[in-house]
This record gives sequence, C-alpha cells and structure tokens, in this order.
Amino acid sequence: MDSTAQRAPRPTGRTIAYDPSSAASPLHVRAAAVLEAGWTGTSTVPSRGLYPHQWSWDSAFIAIGLRHVSPLRAQTELETLLAAQWADGRIPHIVFNPSVPLDAYFPSPDFWRSSTAGHAAGAPRTVQTSGIVQPPVHALAAWLVHLADPGLSRARGFLARAYPRLAAWHRYLLHRRDLGGGGLVSVVHPWEQGMDNSPCWDRPLSRVTPAPARSFRRADLDHGSPEDRPTDLDYGRYVRLAADYRDRGYADGPGDFSVEDPAFNALLIASEHALARIAGELGAAGSARQDRAERLTAALVERLWEPSAGMFLCRDVRAGELIPERGVSGLVPLLLPTLPRDLAAMLVRTVCGPHFGLGGTTRLVPSYDLLGDAFDPHRYWRGPAWFNTNWLLERGLRLHGERGRADALRKGILHTAGASDFAEYVDPYTGQACGATGFGWTAALTLDLLHDRPAWDRNGVTAIKGEDRG
Repeated sequence: MDSTAQRAPRPTGRTIAYDPSSAASPLHVRAAAVLEAGWTGTSTVPSRGLYPHQWSWDSAFIAIGLRHVSPLRAQTELETLLAAQWADGRIPHIVFNPSVPLDAYFPSPDFWRSSTAGHAAGAPRTVQTSGIVQPPVHALAAWLVHLADPGLSRARGFLARAYPRLAAWHRYLLHRRDLGGGGLVSVVHPWEQGMDNSPCWDRPLSRVTPAPARSFRRADLDHGSPEDRPTDLDYGRYVRLAADYRDRGYADGPGDFSVEDPAFNALLIASEHALARIAGELGAAGSARQDRAERLTAALVERLWEPSAGMFLCRDVRAGELIPERGVSGLVPLLLPTLPRDLAAMLVRTVCGPHFGLGGTTRLVPSYDLLGDAFDPHRYWRGPAWFNTNWLLERGLRLHGERGRADALRKGILHTAGASDFAEYVDPYTGQACGATGFGWTAALTLDLLHDRPAWDRNGVTAIKGEDRG
C-alpha cells in the first residue's frame, strides 16, 4: 500500500469502548487499519513518515499483533526480516527499502555500507541493512505466530525454515557479544537496546566524542518536535559510535560503549524458552535450551540485580560497575517464568511504587524513574510511556499472579492507545500523544491485548514453561 493510504481516524477524546471477544470492535478495526496502511507487501513500516523501512524488534511486535488479522502476513513479516540475516548470525536492526529516497531517513544505507563494510561479517549482498542489532524478541514472536494458525504454519514449513536462523541469531549473541565475560549479552550502541536516549546511557555515552554536527543531517526532526527527540549532542554520539563500529568492519569487541542491559537479556531468555518450544514442535529436544534459559536467568540475577533499588540495573562493562539509574528496562525481567519469586514480588512493588507510579500517579509505566533528575515526560525514552514495554509488563504481572494489576494495566493500554491515535509514546501522567501517531507496534499490541487473554496465557510466555502461574 502506498504512502497515501488512509490513516485511522483521529480520536474524539471520549473513552474508547471495546469488546475483547469481538474482532469487529471499533478499536480492533482502527488498529488493523494502521497495520494495513503500513504494509509494504512483505513487511510493515513502523511509521510511513518517521520510520519508512523495516525495523527488527518493531517487526517482531508487529507480527505478534498481525497474527490476529492475518497469520500469513505475520509469518511473512518475520520471514522478510530473517532473509536479511548476516552470515555471522546477526539480525540487523534496519532492513532498507530501496524504493525509499536516501534522505528520507538517517543514517541511510550509504552511511552503513553494509555490503562493503560488513563483507567480512557476512552481510547480505542483495539487500542493504544497518550493521547493529536490536532486542531478540523474534523467537517469541515466531512461536506466537505459529500458535495463531498451526495448520498454516506447518503447511508452509514456517518454523522449520525459521528455526535455524533464530538459533544462529542466538548463537551470535551468546558467543560474540559476551563482552563482560559473565554470560550476558552486551549492546555496543544505544540503538541496539532500543531505548535510544535513556538516562541509563548517559554515563557510558559521556566517554564518546560526538561526530561534528555538520557531518550529518537529522531526518527525524522533519517529523517530530525537537523537544520530544534526542538532543543534537546525544545524536552526535550515536553517529560516532555507529561510524566507528562500521569502520572496524562490524567486528565485535569492548569499546567506549559496552553495556549489559536487563531488558535485552530478558528478551533473549524469553526467546530461548520459545526456541525450546519450537524445537519440540519440530520433533527435536528442547531441554538444552530450557537449561540455557535458566542459566541465563541466574546470570541476570547475579550480575544485574540491585536489592537496594528493588530492580535490575544496567552494567557498564568498560567501567565494571552498575549504572545507578532506574529505567523501565530493569522491570522487564518480570516476564521471565523462572525468576525467583521474591525478586518478582520486589519488582511488582517497585513498578507500583513512587519511582514508576503504576496504579497511582501514572496511567502507564514510564520509561524512566519519575523521581530521577533526568526525567522528562515528553522526551523519547527519558520518561514517556511506551506501549511495547507496558505490553511486556502486563504479561509479567499476569505471569506472576498479579491478575488485578495486569487487568488494570491492560485496560489502561487499550484506552490510551485508542485515545492517542496509536501514538509512538505518551506522557505517562496524561496520556498525551508524543512522537508519531498511527504507530505500528502500538496498533499491533493493541490487537493482541484485545484478544482472549486466558488463551494467550496458555500459549504465550507461561506456556513456554508449560505451566500457568497466573
């Protein structure tokens, strides 16, 4: 569908009525229309204007929602992304659409130079990509997409074709990105973690000399308010890190920015559990992956849990210390089925306490500590609430028996998504839309939350462990 496709109608400001059992509910129709408008024929763009290519973890979340509209399209979404995998196993964070003008997004393909700078790492020759990665939600998405229509999935050989690519992706992360030597994966750029300008990155980023402002042009400011976006100083540091990584031929190793992040590793663990289920579906043993997921959970607790904060913190690998900032990333491990119960209980207290305010001062969980010096309710990942992290926390609450809180968060997500015209992110206090509207994963995760919750619990994160603790 071209860029002139009709957008979903703008909100009226009234409370959105929805029927979770009906695919014809107004909110379902509007959310499906957003995904239809972003569909390119092989994948879905997060936003036609601001993000006109395919993004890695966006596509995983989008596939989770698309499975309720078209399981075939959901499978195709993931297959298109996996087809751009590098020979070393990495799944790039952007797959570029060659029909989009170079100046529509920066950094563009001519910045990344994947086919030349990434040659030694096995970048594909037939498609241009970035050279960094994003959180590994993909195996979890593939398993949930399979469950939406197992007959279609088996007839197309969906899991049989996806499994070796997903396994190679996990091997890359576990073998090439254990930069701290403690068993966890490190990210080498804030864009890899996905929460681009979180205050959690300020300390390690301060070591990075920014690229000169005249050396790049920020296309994102053509589509969003500068007050909602990362600063020019931060952006200059992002460009420097990416250029240095590119100029090393995308070879992995400790650098100025090497961080072990709780959300990135928690999503890898959740996807390891999913790979075990996929292996079982394909007639192979999944016990080794279950064991690995449990070892990774233990490493996560050992290296990143901070009792005094009541949550997980990021670790600056180069400095060898935890970063004393509370970001939503440190709450995401709540979605892990083998997380010790006392830690899960403490995370619930933290998410509902004064630092994040769920059920009290905030409508949705903010991306950063409400009491932090760097908190800003509108600036990208420095305070606004995002729908993907709230979707993950809804699942974590439900998984660990907090059904009342999960139901309340679900209701808040659905109302805020509809009232904000499926905004990219929102003010956590007021729900005011920030960034792009008609945003892909917001619409997709709205669709997922509109569908039968008990069935998701049986077949989603809880079912990965074969138990229902909700």
